[in-house]
Amino acid sequence: MNFLNPSRWKLPGARWGRWVILFCVVWIAGCAQSGAPSMLDPQGRGARAVTDLWWLLFWMASAVFVFFLGFLLLALFRRRATRPDGEVADRRGTRVVLVAGIIGPFLVLLVVFAATIWTLRALAMPPVPDELTVHVIGRRWWWEVQYPAQQFATANEIHIPVGRPVRVVLTSPNVVHSFWVPELQGKMDLVPGKTNVMWLEADEVGVYRGLCAEFCGVQHAKMNFLVIAQPQAEFDAWLAQQRLPAQIPEDGSARTGFDVFMQSSCIECHTIRGTDATGNLGPDLTHLASRRTLASSVMPNNRGNLGGWIADPQHVKPGNLMPPATLTGTELQALLDFLETLE
Repeated sequence: MNFLNPSRWKLPGARWGRWVILFCVVWIAGCAQSGAPSMLDPQGRGARAVTDLWWLLFWMASAVFVFFLGFLLLALFRRRATRPDGEVADRRGTRVVLVAGIIGPFLVLLVVFAATIWTLRALAMPPVPDELTVHVIGRRWWWEVQYPAQQFATANEIHIPVGRPVRVVLTSPNVVHSFWVPELQGKMDLVPGKTNVMWLEADEVGVYRGLCAEFCGVQHAKMNFLVIAQPQAEFDAWLAQQRLPAQIPEDGSARTGFDVFMQSSCIECHTIRGTDATGNLGPDLTHLASRRTLASSVMPNNRGNLGGWIADPQHVKPGNLMPPATLTGTELQALLDFLETLE
């Protein structure tokens, strides 16, 4: 632990320079990742309620810190008056202890309690029609997203209409995960054997990043997803497009790629609606090409990334449950041609 003691660092220059270096190291360690979502940038009423509570607690904690720091400095630097007989004069310390040690904390906790109750009421589930219900299942390590009223499933993307609340039903068949979209809502755990329900609502059209906020295994840090808030007309069009089965190519390289897919082990894990591929261990690929990212939002969805993921998924995301594909270069290119048609 000597590394943490700047006085032991053998560095040239003035001693205060060591403390400057220590401060810089701590400051850099606290820097946020570029583009990371922030709870302090709310874009929905649920997130605003959580953010308002956060700021209230921050300013109250700051006020309490400054108040007691002032008393500490007063005690350190103010000379105590003495009586003629040499005894320390009574500074009515009992009254100070009563006010600062009992009444003050009671009032602070009362305000915190009231604010917390108000926030919980603001986060209560609003009325949501059944057709705006989404089921999210925490897998290892990706998110299955089901739209039960529309009878289709996708992966790692949740589309919602802007300005309307959407009910989100959360379950997990393996370990505890935590569903969090910092800009839209607070956290909610996915607990095996239990169903939890929350809601999402976005004020503005946009793409909001979500993540797993509970350590769930080796690829916890790469278990991300996107919430895409769309105008109502675009959302309805997306729902209609996602309900359609896949269009199977009739000829060309894409048809060859379809045959490669159906003859490989892919069909044991993945579903493509409209075909005999009905696996349920991996994501539904019916409309794979319409998704923005791959591997739970680890990388953009383009041909190069998709080919690398199929050829060696363990290199991209070690520990995930997808094995590498044993395909020739020609077979892989044909398979990519087919998968790019799944819009």
